Amino acid sequence: MSAKARAAARKQRDKWKNKRWFTIRAPRHPWNFKKIGETIGETDEHIMGRVYEMTQQEFSGDFTKMHVLLRFRVTDVVGQDALTTFVGHAHQSDHTRRQIRRYRGKIDDVVDVVTTDGFLVRMKPLMITERRCQTSVKQAMRAKSAEIIRAQAAKSTYSKLQEAMLGGDLETEIRNAVKAIYPCRNVVIRKSQLLQSGVINEKGPTLDEIHAEEARQEAEMKAKKAAAIAAAEEEDSTEEAGLLAAAEAMESISEKEEVVEAPSEEDVEVPDEEESAEEEKPEEPSETESSLMKLKKDELVERAKAKGVATSGTKADIVARLLE
Repeated sequence: MSAKARAAARKQRDKWKNKRWFTIRAPRHPWNFKKIGETIGETDEHIMGRVYEMTQQEFSGDFTKMHVLLRFRVTDVVGQDALTTFVGHAHQSDHTRRQIRRYRGKIDDVVDVVTTDGFLVRMKPLMITERRCQTSVKQAMRAKSAEIIRAQAAKSTYSKLQEAMLGGDLETEIRNAVKAIYPCRNVVIRKSQLLQSGVINEKGPTLDEIHAEEARQEAEMKAKKAAAIAAAEEEDSTEEAGLLAAAEAMESISEKEEVVEAPSEEDVEVPDEEESAEEEKPEEPSETESSLMKLKKDELVERAKAKGVATSGTKADIVARLLE
């Protein structure tokens, strides 16, 4: 490598340092700018036109829609938010192939519709019959499904058409209509495609309102987590204090109940009558400790002060000092 090439390589800037993350958001209608992903780019122009795909299960949490792919195209950038437009959906090909068997009938169609707000959409319905059927029956079912799809689009905006198409209402309506012609096993809108945009509706929540709502939800979630952690820590500390007090009480009781070895006969001295009279004082009964433990701590403190014993520590400590 020549000296000029090495100097040029040293001067080459790192493009990754200039890139930043953008939050991809679904359209305003009907999804209220919901977060659907993130992408990285150097400038706003670099991410314009990018298409983001995700399954409907990831979007709505419906497990039965895991085979449906949604496609969103970035059409505008506001700050760190990449706003998108829904440009169509498609069923995965392996799922479609599993629906078709040898003795069933397959009916495909392509229908172009225009919504009330001027969006041109191409929709591809798929009908699978229980058995093989004649061509005339297939033509009648195609005509009926196309009629229902055009009627639905003629009275709906683009967002309402998306809800009917992805929610299953349109498919249910087609199934109920064509089952009178021939028994139908399954009816789906296997693919849709946005061919031309129309009038964009600006009504609805703004980005600032969405950001404020997300910040409120995040703060509420943090507060709930902090309260749960504090409650768990307080419960643990209370349990630990109870265990320590019980351990101290058991330790003091065990110290008092230690067995003292008896002295040998050689070491035993016969006491005088006066000494024996003094030593014949009755010993404290064995239940004295238990009776003292039943007293309140204030009463134990007063007894300890009267006896000249230290009053610090737990009840078990004070009782142990009183019994010494």
